[in-house]
Amino acid sequence: METMRLSKRLAEMGVCSRREADVYIEKGWVKVNGVAAVLGQKVGPDDHIVVEKQALAAQSHRVTILLNKPVGYVSGQAENGYQPAVVLVRPENHWSADQAKINFSRDHLKGLAPAGRLDIDSVGLLVLTQDGRVAKEIIGENSDVEKEYLVRVEGELDADGLRLLNHGLALDGQPLQPAKVWWQNQDQLRFILREGKKRQIRRMCELVGLRVVGLKRIRIGNIMLGDLPTGQWRYLSPEESFS
Repeated sequence: METMRLSKRLAEMGVCSRREADVYIEKGWVKVNGVAAVLGQKVGPDDHIVVEKQALAAQSHRVTILLNKPVGYVSGQAENGYQPAVVLVRPENHWSADQAKINFSRDHLKGLAPAGRLDIDSVGLLVLTQDGRVAKEIIGENSDVEKEYLVRVEGELDADGLRLLNHGLALDGQPLQPAKVWWQNQDQLRFILREGKKRQIRRMCELVGLRVVGLKRIRIGNIMLGDLPTGQWRYLSPEESFS
């Protein structure tokens, strides 16, 4: 009988992330066949897994924040003297047109982590979340959530180069998944990707003789950047989802 770690099974079930699963197990909120689970426990396909209501209640209080990241901030941990984008999540930067009706709390900053990255010189929609399920949905191994970008470029691009941007390029020795790329106007391309390798769009453009001079993410799944001002943020409302 094939077994796997309980934390992995819970993540595959969409209950939580593996890290969150370990927390729930430590707190005694997960039972396997009626017995409290232990860290590192393995389960089979026939084992009965129950997650207690306390875990579900904890999840319901987790927030996801949408930030319009400016140039000059890194997505994750501070590096090379640059601040992480999370420092912008302050009451004074909360978008006044936010419709989520969630009151800001300092607790919303605990465990807030980026679900995906934007390079320091890129701008636009950045998702910061306390919820491992949201992170998995956006950047998990099997995620197929689209990410859409407006990309200002310099250089010449012929029909063959545009075809290669859509499908046929490889990075790091691995072929890229098909993309959707077309001209938005005479100096700007629109990209839709379902994957997110490091500096992927910039490197793709370099392979076809283009130089990126501006990159803005405008959509992740069903969530648009919309009118959210640069440097400001809003909550993801309970009625919204990425897929």
